[in-house]
Amino acid sequence: MAGDSLFGVHGNALEVRAQRMGVLASNIANASTPGFKARDVDWKSALASASATGNVDAGITAQTKYRVPSQPSMDGNTVELAGEQTAFAENAVQYQTTLSFLNGRIGQITRALKGE
Repeated sequence: MAGDSLFGVHGNALEVRAQRMGVLASNIANASTPGFKARDVDWKSALASASATGNVDAGITAQTKYRVPSQPSMDGNTVELAGEQTAFAENAVQYQTTLSFLNGRIGQITRALKGE
């Protein structure tokens, strides 16, 4: 829990974003797999759950849901590639933003420890 006081919610946010990226990447990789059901992580709910329980994995597992496609495929695949790619790109930008914030915070702590 010491990391929570140093980094606040941002440590959990980075982990949730990283795991969501894996879910979205799996959707994209399986875009042509018959019967594959696309999933996504409800980011806000997963982060709230992870912050409340201190368990990021449990929060993500509880908040990973199947997507409801706007146009179901004849083979049962629910991946809508354009939407998945957009969600992946947005999540990647948000991941990088969170990582940049954490790097800045680590730099501040390092400078403070050095007495700068």
